Amino acid sequence: MIARIVQEALLFLLPWALFYGYLALKGRNPHQGYHWEGQVFRLFMAGIGLVVVSLVLTGLFGESHRGGYVPPRLENGQVVPGTFR
Repeated sequence: MIARIVQEALLFLLPWALFYGYLALKGRNPHQGYHWEGQVFRLFMAGIGLVVVSLVLTGLFGESHRGGYVPPRLENGQVVPGTFR
């Protein structure tokens, strides 16, 4: 679950990182706020859009678990990991 949250956070931050790189390649200082003033809303919406698209695509094409979840258990002194039926 944490891996999924990290993936979504990185997808949200991708437009910000690309814009930062764009500013750096253009020879502008990305740490100056006036370069970001008109772009914050657009970058936010692009990040949210990427997250929503990834969630929708995961829901449509992700692995479907029709059966129930069997939690981890002990068998003969060994831990058997949890699985889906």
